[in-house]
Amino acid sequence: MGMAYDFDRVIDRKGTGSEKWVPFEESDVLPMPVADMDFASPPELVEALRERVEHGVFGYAQPTPSLVDTVIGMCRNRYGWEVDPEWVVWLPGLVCGINVTCRAVGGPGDAVMTAVPVYPPFLTAPRNMKRELVTVPLVLEGDRWTFDWEALEKACTSKVGLFLLCQPHNPVGRVFSREEIERLAAFCLERDIVLCSDEIHCDLILEDIPHRPTASLSPEIARNTITLMAPSKTFNVPGLGCAFAIIPNPKLRASFHQAKAGIVPQVGVFGYAGCEAAYALGEPWRRELISYLRGNRDYLLKFVRNELPGVESYPIEATYLAWFDVRALELKDPVTHFIDHGVALSDGRFFKGPGFVRMNFGCPRATLEEGLRRLRKAIVNRQ
Repeated sequence: MGMAYDFDRVIDRKGTGSEKWVPFEESDVLPMPVADMDFASPPELVEALRERVEHGVFGYAQPTPSLVDTVIGMCRNRYGWEVDPEWVVWLPGLVCGINVTCRAVGGPGDAVMTAVPVYPPFLTAPRNMKRELVTVPLVLEGDRWTFDWEALEKACTSKVGLFLLCQPHNPVGRVFSREEIERLAAFCLERDIVLCSDEIHCDLILEDIPHRPTASLSPEIARNTITLMAPSKTFNVPGLGCAFAIIPNPKLRASFHQAKAGIVPQVGVFGYAGCEAAYALGEPWRRELISYLRGNRDYLLKFVRNELPGVESYPIEATYLAWFDVRALELKDPVTHFIDHGVALSDGRFFKGPGFVRMNFGCPRATLEEGLRRLRKAIVNRQ
């Protein structure tokens, strides 16, 4: 059975104000840092936006009952999670949600904890909200990243009121097991720490592993958890600006609303329309995307193993992001060296992972092949 959608099509993103492409528009550098994909969104979603455009009136918007039903239905059908419509708080972006969460829990001078490496907003949001940041490194067990439980206990002070969790994890690509998440949730409950579970990559699991929303594990965990979700990564619509928090605890939800009052703008008409179309109509496209990304991942890991000496990679269970250890190459500035050889990657320093780089493989295979060839050239020419 062939693909109904064309993920091989190379789309020129230059001149569209793309955050990923703008810095390199004047050069021949392939940009592979920013975590959006170089694929067109599902045609069904594009069509829904076209219909919304045709209406011609773009006033202030609210989520329609059918949008809320769609999101509730998605949580039920995909994860067996019963979500009450009252629990849903709409946001114009997930990073905004992380910042609001840091503001909603505790007060200035309190601390926020997370495990690193992790994507940069986890590290900047606490400081934005005058909170201290406490980080504990993830550890490798064999080739799998997991939590360092002893280090977590040691680092945890009475000032910590919030733990930021990325599940599935950006950048290490782990889908933490039920046991790992239950243990982390118990750690937080024992110490009266709110758990914020950023699940933005949950529909991009490349292995045959189900996604279990953290808050669905037990009523106690649900009461202590703020879940953040969005269609943005899965359906490549971060530029539409629509995400949501799911907060079962009414007190926590009230402080979340208070923290965003007057500062966080409403979601726009296209954000809502895109979100509903993504979840209502996007499933056939998503399945093909997963299969395409799986092919890209397998190609990439094999290439790294066979062609990139001195680069260490790890199993990628989810996301379209690869996390490489390039310390053995002994480059003074790996990212600049790779840019000089025509490929731009994310700098691990911003993730609290110095000596690592992150590569986005959410692109047509031809783009990925070219990016990897350039990496190989960069490694050969490092003397």
